Amino acid sequence: MKTVRKAGGVKQSRVGVRFPHLRELSLSYEGRNEDIWVRPPDISVHGMFINTATRFPEGSVLKVRFRLTRSGVEISARSEVRYCLVGVGVGVEFLDLSPQGAQAIEKEILLNSAR
Repeated sequence: MKTVRKAGGVKQSRVGVRFPHLRELSLSYEGRNEDIWVRPPDISVHGMFINTATRFPEGSVLKVRFRLTRSGVEISARSEVRYCLVGVGVGVEFLDLSPQGAQAIEKEILLNSAR
């Protein structure tokens, strides 16, 4: 587990290395039928932080779909909101990421860190 120091001295513990680049990210709140505006997040094999002004309660289930920048692999997964920073975004944990999706994310992170 990696501890990251953020602005203001707040510590966050992360299970894996995060990768800050995706494209074609879409997000839908289970039970609702609306488009949600988001900016590209950072991602790991366990979850991601999604920049959005939309507020979601902790425990909300979101469907995420995105395409990895380098490989072009499209990933779709259900995720659960673990925390919400109002006006900034939400941290989500993947609930059903496929083994192939996890491998593609790991490969993408390795390719990016080799730069």
